Amino acid sequence: MSKTVTLRIENTLYKKLKEHAKSENRTLSNFIETAALKYIEQIELVDEYEMKEIISNADLLERLKRGSSDVINKKGKFV
Repeated sequence: MSKTVTLRIENTLYKKLKEHAKSENRTLSNFIETAALKYIEQIELVDEYEMKEIISNADLLERLKRGSSDVINKKGKFV
């Protein structure tokens, strides 16, 4: 269920947000929600440098494969 949130922002920021929303053919509310979700995705997901580090770590990749296999085979205790 959607929630209503009151947001107090400076007029200059309001105008910028409104312009960007209009350029993307979105409502202001939808633009702010989408921007917030994109920000959360950026900070929660692995960035390209972290991914390169993960991919270059053979031991880590092997352990991830074993763990994935264990999940598929319902092996072990998952918490």
